[in-house]
Amino acid sequence: MGNIIGPDGRVFEEEVEATNRILNKGIPFIIVDVKEKVLTTKEGDYFLLTTMEGDVPENNTRGFGFYYQDTRFLSCFEFRVGDRIPVFLASTVEVSYMERVECTNPDLQQNGVKIPQETLNIRQLRLVHNGLSNRVRVENFNAFPVELKLQFKLDSDFADIFEVRGLKRETRGKLLSPQMEGKTLTFAYLGLDDVFRRTEIHFSKEPSSVNFNSTGASLEFNLRIEANSKSILSFSVVPVVGDEKPHLSDNYKQTLSELEESYDLNAMKCLKIETDNSLFDRLTKRSKDDIRMLVTEMGHGRMIAAGVPWFVSPFGRDSAIVAIQTLPLCSELARDVIKFLALYQGQVEDTWRDEEPGKILHELRRGELANIKEIPHTPYYGSIDSTPLFLILVSEYFKWTGDVDFLRSIKPNLDAAIDWIKNYGDKDGDLFVEYERKAKRGLANQGWKDSYSAVSHLDGSPAQAPIALVEVQGYVYYALMRMGEIYSTLGEEEKSISLISWANALKNKFIDHFWMEGESFLAMALDGDKNQVKSITSNPGQALWTGILDLDKAKEVKDRLMAPDMFSGWGIRTLSKTAKNYNPMSYHNGSIWPHDNAIIARGFKRYGFNFAVETVATGMFETAVHHPYSRLPELFCGFTRKGEGWPIDYPVACTPQAWAAGSMFMILQAMLGLSPDAKKGVLYVNSPTLPPWLKEVKLLGLKVGSGSFDISFIQRDDITSFMLIRKEGNITIIMEE
Repeated sequence: MGNIIGPDGRVFEEEVEATNRILNKGIPFIIVDVKEKVLTTKEGDYFLLTTMEGDVPENNTRGFGFYYQDTRFLSCFEFRVGDRIPVFLASTVEVSYMERVECTNPDLQQNGVKIPQETLNIRQLRLVHNGLSNRVRVENFNAFPVELKLQFKLDSDFADIFEVRGLKRETRGKLLSPQMEGKTLTFAYLGLDDVFRRTEIHFSKEPSSVNFNSTGASLEFNLRIEANSKSILSFSVVPVVGDEKPHLSDNYKQTLSELEESYDLNAMKCLKIETDNSLFDRLTKRSKDDIRMLVTEMGHGRMIAAGVPWFVSPFGRDSAIVAIQTLPLCSELARDVIKFLALYQGQVEDTWRDEEPGKILHELRRGELANIKEIPHTPYYGSIDSTPLFLILVSEYFKWTGDVDFLRSIKPNLDAAIDWIKNYGDKDGDLFVEYERKAKRGLANQGWKDSYSAVSHLDGSPAQAPIALVEVQGYVYYALMRMGEIYSTLGEEEKSISLISWANALKNKFIDHFWMEGESFLAMALDGDKNQVKSITSNPGQALWTGILDLDKAKEVKDRLMAPDMFSGWGIRTLSKTAKNYNPMSYHNGSIWPHDNAIIARGFKRYGFNFAVETVATGMFETAVHHPYSRLPELFCGFTRKGEGWPIDYPVACTPQAWAAGSMFMILQAMLGLSPDAKKGVLYVNSPTLPPWLKEVKLLGLKVGSGSFDISFIQRDDITSFMLIRKEGNITIIMEE
């Protein structure tokens, strides 16, 4: 046992017993373990995950806690009144950055005075913003004053997010003995990465007693509440990494006001969507707020975190898709995502991280395990589709903005991404882009369905690498075609022609190798022996979005996706009900993902399958209506819809998830048939179609290039028309049939 001096000069003593307790006990794999309802709040780089009662239980193995930069800074947070658990009434995280928990009291005896049950209202309000602000308000409805003892049990294990999720460690850094100085409690940890992390908890008053042990600290506060009056006890939790300077405001009302204002400003900058359906309006507002919640300042610009709780970090694939989904709302976010992905574009060959020159990252982490290279996420590049999606995002951004100067600024990144597709994505030169893991701790499957059993043959056996996914070939085709347009705009006609020729060669070969005549459908993939993976999956639906199929084949794919074994009544399943390894409760083999359905719906629209678009839109809308806060979940179970039933939750889905939040915007764009071309000064409207439950949609402040529109779409007698309300700038709207 030795002393450690922190960055602020304080001396801490190593807590050997606590370090060994955590290391020896270990933490079981929790991703399949959290089946109860939870409360999640996030703002910036901080997020809180608690039980519905607002607790972070001691020694919990389910991931509850308060996190910052991939580290858990609060691993226990239990609240008691007079040694009793408060009686839970209700809780909500309706507001993304605030958790509200309402409780009352059981029968209590305090200082010889009986406090009858249900005569106190105990409300906890928690704000996440540069830390965590917790406000306990006790209201006394008795005709006499009461004196209470409020108790808090607190602890910080400083577990890395991968450790929380189940990675077993042989060694850990040094947990240090907690300290109480006046009104401030401090937990501290010196990691194996030589980074000093601490959790500072600042109370509004000094505790009456403090007890320390190897499982944290127990604090007690005396609170007197006059008859028919209220009393408040507050504290803030501030995570500190290295020599950072804590900057959490102790003014609760000011913090709340700043958060409210930031959401109001975000709403003002975004496209406004008004409809005649209040439930749909609530869904779009929730989706906007969730995306705002997941936007994170990374030090090198803004990025969209993939989802809470396990994926609060940049993901190349997820961020690119969300940016595409939300381009009609706000192009600035897409530009920030492009710049961030370009900044971390692969530079060298590094098998530990599956990095290659020009490749776009899969995932970036910043915790202790990443710092000591125990995991390869610094960043990790094991994604086969992030790079073509990056190119598609750039082209979509240009379609909406016409920003040629930005294109020129990132042209080296476009060159590098295209070179990666040619030199690394298609290593055997057969025109198809395949993946094969090199990193020891990398992903075996590197498409969006990245679980181990997600790419399987009809007998259920996993396909062997290198694997060429069907939708990835579509992404590459689409990216090359769009880059052909981009390079023409940049004055490089020879390269433009070469890219389009390359894309057409891929398209011509694609059908010969992926089409399954007996099924009138596309194979999910080609395995390492170039054999078709013949499982019937949703993947070919995403290929429709890219235009790689001719109309006759596209119609057959659409018909198969909308057949009962694939379409559940709520949405399109990831895997057919007839498959040997179908499981409606699985992650990728029978579940339903809103973002998958949104991309498929956009593909349906491309080929004019308007009724299919409406059907998918209806399923997703009704799914959201059945979920808390009108929020589309990351995924849900693929059970067939029966009568007046409801969609069944997947037990450990992230909530919110970024590309689920963006899904309805992509579906709405498909329904309305919006296709911008800012370079030509045109917004195309292609056969708009609204479902029976949505009679009118107004888009207020839709931006294309330097122009701006207010447009109203109205559905009458199964015909959808549109009317221009306002126009600014030299942009023309053209109706397409």
